[in-house]
Amino acid sequence: MLYNWLLAMHIIAVIAWMAGMLYLPRLFVYHARAAKGSELSETFKVMERRLLRGIINPAMIAAWLLGLTLGWQGHHWSEHWFHAKVTLLIGMQIVHAALSRWRRAFANDANIHSDRFYRFMNEVPTLLLIGIVILAVVKPF
Repeated sequence: MLYNWLLAMHIIAVIAWMAGMLYLPRLFVYHARAAKGSELSETFKVMERRLLRGIINPAMIAAWLLGLTLGWQGHHWSEHWFHAKVTLLIGMQIVHAALSRWRRAFANDANIHSDRFYRFMNEVPTLLLIGIVILAVVKPF
């Protein structure tokens, strides 16, 4: 029964993490178009900081802690699908770190990327998520 509760909490944390990971780059798309120092730019700065610190970071921590606990509880450490999933999760963590770095750049009015760049980066978490879900549910190997 504990495993099912851990799994439910893990899924909730992952949904919150991914919602933020999909929304933050979309905010960057619009922020990249806003004039530096404008009221709109300052509003985006607040939204981005709150989203990252209030939702994305806590949800990521919970997802990792619960996921690792599930891996331990379910004895998945030696399974190949689990190794592949963790590899994609490391990729997601790299994207998360990049989003944090870009948010700091926007906060300092030092963004160097275009809205088109952020449109592309908005798709990366989606692709990683598809692979992660398939590995976790189908366990193809």
